[in-house]
Amino acid sequence: MNRKHPRTPILMTHHDQPSPSTHLTPESVRQSAFFQNDQPSSDEQSKGSKRQKNQKGNPTPGKPGAPGAPTPPNRGMFGMIMVVLVVVTLFMLFNNNSAGERITLQQFETYYNNGDIVEDSVEIRDDSIVSMRKADPGGNESRVVIYLNVPSAEAITKAVIEITGGNVKSRPSSRWLPFVWAFGPFILLLLLIWFFVGRAMRSAGAGGGMLGNFGKSRHRVMSKEMTGVTFKDVAGIDEAKDEVAEIIEFLKSPKRFTRLGGRIPRGVLLTGPPGCGKTLLAKAIAGEADVPFFTISGSDFVEMFVGVGASRVRDLFKQAKESAPCIIFLDEVDAVGRRRGGGFTTGGHDEREQTLNAILVEMDGFQPADGVIVVAATNRPDVLDSALIRPGRFDRQVAVTLPDVLGRHEILKVHSKKVKLGPNVDLKRLAKITPMFSGADLAAIINEGAIAATMTDKEFIEQEDLEEARDKIRFGRARKSRRQEDDDKTRTAYHEAGHAVLQALLTDADPLHKVTIIPRGQALGATFSMPEKDRTGMSLRWIIATMRVLCAGRIAQQRGMGDIDSGASSDIAYITDLARHMILEWGMSDRLGFVRYASDESKESLIADKEYSDETARIIDEEVKRLIDEAYHDAEKLLDENWERVESITQALIKHETLDTDEVNQLLRGETLDKPTISDLLTAESQKTTTPPSESGQDSEADENPDAAPEGPLPNPA
Repeated sequence: MNRKHPRTPILMTHHDQPSPSTHLTPESVRQSAFFQNDQPSSDEQSKGSKRQKNQKGNPTPGKPGAPGAPTPPNRGMFGMIMVVLVVVTLFMLFNNNSAGERITLQQFETYYNNGDIVEDSVEIRDDSIVSMRKADPGGNESRVVIYLNVPSAEAITKAVIEITGGNVKSRPSSRWLPFVWAFGPFILLLLLIWFFVGRAMRSAGAGGGMLGNFGKSRHRVMSKEMTGVTFKDVAGIDEAKDEVAEIIEFLKSPKRFTRLGGRIPRGVLLTGPPGCGKTLLAKAIAGEADVPFFTISGSDFVEMFVGVGASRVRDLFKQAKESAPCIIFLDEVDAVGRRRGGGFTTGGHDEREQTLNAILVEMDGFQPADGVIVVAATNRPDVLDSALIRPGRFDRQVAVTLPDVLGRHEILKVHSKKVKLGPNVDLKRLAKITPMFSGADLAAIINEGAIAATMTDKEFIEQEDLEEARDKIRFGRARKSRRQEDDDKTRTAYHEAGHAVLQALLTDADPLHKVTIIPRGQALGATFSMPEKDRTGMSLRWIIATMRVLCAGRIAQQRGMGDIDSGASSDIAYITDLARHMILEWGMSDRLGFVRYASDESKESLIADKEYSDETARIIDEEVKRLIDEAYHDAEKLLDENWERVESITQALIKHETLDTDEVNQLLRGETLDKPTISDLLTAESQKTTTPPSESGQDSEADENPDAAPEGPLPNPA
């Protein structure tokens, strides 16, 4: 029967900042494994993916240069159309036939009687009466216009006919001309926009119309030259490498495996905690396989338009089948592969479920995707739909778990090839003191160690740089410049001394690594443990010893200072969490027996699921309190018997601020420390900056006559 092993923390407890506005949760166990070696891809590599050729040697369909690819639009045509549009608009605005000098009926009568109006030039229109006036002294004829309105149009027209004796022309204007003058420029502008937008959408959508681009897949095609990652860069998960290596062999020589009647697996599901290296393993597959590699994220399928996700799935598999054999990598597949019926949608349609249905049909339907292998990655396999992970779709589920001590050592060796390590660096020790660290965490340790060594102008990375980087990544940066009051410093020292004493005395607890009262992250101090081996399960003895250590900080602080504060909040939260897991999940209560009372985490429900009665809930609360009270009383008894040791470690922490396990054991044996204090180190550093002594001749003269006054300026007292 499979057992679900809980994770083991490194930091047993720490003294939180006594800030009422910040509630600190216990240091939860990091659920990440393996390692990542993400190679930065340049823009040239990204652009180079568009020029990759398929297996037949032809350029990628839809790209410039491929047969049938759309011709790039001519950019000079845009300028020509804009010029024509401007010319037409200006012509319509300024070339108005009715434009001219505006006159009244009396002025027209005077001009006509004086013979200034050109014969046969009078035209009666719907909105105006236009005529030409004879040349002025400059020799130029001009247009004169009498504008008409509705009330006076008929009267003015009759008067002009009488003045001219009927020598006029009637020219009715077109009904559409005012509309064209008013709305013509805007219509031309809209037509221009429609032309260019429609052309761009058709080019992007490959003939799909205005919305054709939305239904196209947003995948990228990668090759071994682009990723730069191979199986040599993957360490710590040998079984997972073997699983995916078989997939590559299937693609390279399919006849070898189909000789006995087998078939190529259709899908491989990579599962594991965040940072364990699922995406890195996919990059290694792309780097090793000599076939097209299509990569896309699960979130790229879902859009604001209904049906777009399913359309993109169909387009992705269509292009993959054309390039078969090939690999499709779906990163974060839980974005579209969640269990159907669990979503709380108010409508009758769920876009995510439609996308999932399209994936199910494409992977194993009436038209199977022969030659297309789907590799998916997720850190939530418990929420995936059962139809998606059944054999025939995802035939294999590869668990990419946290690395063990040997795996961490191999990962550290891979990452350390890029940096300069000093002679005192021990990667085996670093792998031993980093349990439950993922590959991403280990890569960050090497990087942070290199940065720290660079900032201190070192020639190479030392062991202390890597251990400081480990503490920085897991618990935060040390705030050595933070000034603490004497009472706060003493209170923190008592708290951490209580943890350290029980950590060292209890054989069932993890061995002590170091204890410090230097603020780090949100904590004012911390007690670090170093497990001797990777723990796959929590034994009852280890849990009881750990609960005692958690209680020791509050007890030592209360006895040493006569007061308590909020610094034990994370200890209380952690011990409560352990006790509730013992009762609800691990069956470690005699009253409740070998029964699980915890709710199913895989169920998606808005209401908390409680599968036991109120009486059982009361017993659970009583059992939790009983376990914590027993641990508290046992820790109190042990501290009373070893209070002198707590006092000695407290005073040593106040002087030195940090003690390792050898120094703590030395104090527990009643010995004293020869380690210089913080003030001694500061004094020695200041003495190095004093003025150098005078030359030998002056020194000898001063020795012969000690009463003589020294010549020149006196040395700086600092």
